[in-house]
Amino acid sequence: MTQVSSTRRPGRILTSRISTGIAGLDDILNGGLTAQRVYLIEGSPGAGKTTLGLQFLLDGAARGERGLYITLSETTDELEAVAESHGWAMDGIDIYELAGDTALDPESQQSIFHPAEVELGETTQNVMEEVDRLKPLRVVFDSLSEMRLLAQNPLRYRRQILALKQFFTARACTVLMLDDKTAQSDQHLHSIAHGVISLEQIAKEFGKERRRVNVLKMRGIQFRGGYHDYVLETGGLRVFPRLVAAEHTRAFAAQMHSSGSPGFDELLGGGLVAGTNTLIVGPSGIGKTTLTVRCMLAALERGDKAAFYLFDEGMGTFFARNASFGMDLQPYLDNGQLSVLHIDPAELTPGEFTQMLRDAVELHGVKFVTIDSLNAYLQAMPGEQYLTLQMHELLSYLNLRGVTTMLVLGQHGLVGEVRTDVDLSYLSDTTVLLRFFEAQARVRRALTVIKSRTTTHALTIHEMLLGRDGVRIGAALEGFEGVLSGVPAYTGHTPMMGNRVDLGSDGQS
Repeated sequence: MTQVSSTRRPGRILTSRISTGIAGLDDILNGGLTAQRVYLIEGSPGAGKTTLGLQFLLDGAARGERGLYITLSETTDELEAVAESHGWAMDGIDIYELAGDTALDPESQQSIFHPAEVELGETTQNVMEEVDRLKPLRVVFDSLSEMRLLAQNPLRYRRQILALKQFFTARACTVLMLDDKTAQSDQHLHSIAHGVISLEQIAKEFGKERRRVNVLKMRGIQFRGGYHDYVLETGGLRVFPRLVAAEHTRAFAAQMHSSGSPGFDELLGGGLVAGTNTLIVGPSGIGKTTLTVRCMLAALERGDKAAFYLFDEGMGTFFARNASFGMDLQPYLDNGQLSVLHIDPAELTPGEFTQMLRDAVELHGVKFVTIDSLNAYLQAMPGEQYLTLQMHELLSYLNLRGVTTMLVLGQHGLVGEVRTDVDLSYLSDTTVLLRFFEAQARVRRALTVIKSRTTTHALTIHEMLLGRDGVRIGAALEGFEGVLSGVPAYTGHTPMMGNRVDLGSDGQS
């Protein structure tokens, strides 16, 4: 009988997954880190490595797991000050400080480990004795740059790290080794570690710096690759996993709802469909925001929850103008049905904004979302191609969750030739175009629906009027040619609004 040998080491215990202490990072890692392994956390000074290490230990302490912070670069007082700044208590976490230990003096000893790995330095021996005495399950080793300086050559440094890895693994410790990336692309270190997590901070010419995390390597687990935004704030790191729309599919009824304007409903082919997005395109001051608020108010009147993300306009003028048009939003703010948030693109990363939308939909049940405007959102992105990719995922996510979305995109120019920063019309399900035009010595507004994936929409161009009774849509401008150019030619007898009956029953003649 043939005997099949097992490749499993005798006595090896299958390891479980443990949390990093950061919910967003656990999501990227699909459940956290594999226990009893050594990981490398690398990043430039100020990226948040120490804070991440403390969060990792504090999470273990909350679960009854003893933690040990071994520091070669910071004193105990400095670490306690960092914890205090975040409102953390260091209960259950031991700190072993090597910063003032004479055993790390290069004049007294050039290597922590003898090249033959027989003689150990006094300081390293003390570390091992401390680990054996405390028996921690989680360890943070800060930092490897001091180890690199003491080793003086790559071979000795690699042997030191290998010896530490074997020592900690033999004692069932999960270890985070912090490195400040003083050595460019240390591939030897990457090959030794079970996983590598890189923290980056990018200074912008204006506004807040942008921070990104990237999982470069993680053996044995499926993780979400690429860059993910994070912020370092009071309370620690918050990581915003990159959105993958396909992971959020759910069943919903694609019902059609009124926009609140009968004339606009007629142009749309019946109204707005749940699980679709509508792009409102036009120059500044033409009424894009007012039109979206009219649609949102209809959703609020149906009992749906709504969220309005305001990038450009101030909150005071936003509410005052809408009230002047007969659209009072205050009752819906008071009962919690509506949330209006003013977004500063210089202070908010795209990943954080995406997470804000996800929380509104998944935690608060929002069914109607407005982003005003995409021009300001564009300024938060490093390049146009990234905006397109992120907007594709974001809109796909909102559609899959059954959310009705309205997007505002401003154009440069008022009358005549106008241009757009970026063309996102191919991402939208419905595109509504607004234009100024001149007729009878007055500047007027024209509206047309140029695209709809879900309905048979009207192809006619209509005048739009804003007044105390809200948004009114006129009859088709059949007597004009060249309305969208801004300089139309009058060829018929179509009267302007105020002299005739409007389309549908929006307003009075």
